[in-house]
Amino acid sequence: MADYIPPSLGWVKKQVELYESSGGTKGTTLLETGMPCIIVTHIGNQTGGIRKIPLMRVKVEESYVLVGSMGGQPKNPVWVYNLRANPEVEIRDETEVTNMRVREITEVSERDALWKASAEAYPPYIDYQAKTNRKIPVFLAEPI
Repeated sequence: MADYIPPSLGWVKKQVELYESSGGTKGTTLLETGMPCIIVTHIGNQTGGIRKIPLMRVKVEESYVLVGSMGGQPKNPVWVYNLRANPEVEIRDETEVTNMRVREITEVSERDALWKASAEAYPPYIDYQAKTNRKIPVFLAEPI
């Protein structure tokens, strides 16, 4: 089994620790925004280590939309490359943990529909896209 590599950003590490240590009963809203979040456990594409990241909770039916916004920064968050290389993930939504497989959404109409659902759940995504020249990656995590 691979080793867990905690997030390097202090607030992200704190969020993951609170969420995970409580079994999903605490830390279920992003500390920075107060909005509902999930924990995505995935494998690092370079380290092979277990990584965990809190992301906005955008649920569409039984699936989750994962948006690589990084607040509109000019580059993608590292987890985007991890998911592209290793699409098997575990999603913790409060006390429920589900094994899922992600796929990056590139087909225009599907991406537009998922982007709309994401922006409705978290309107700042629209501002984040306006701040950057890159097209923000959108993934769909689906039950296996």
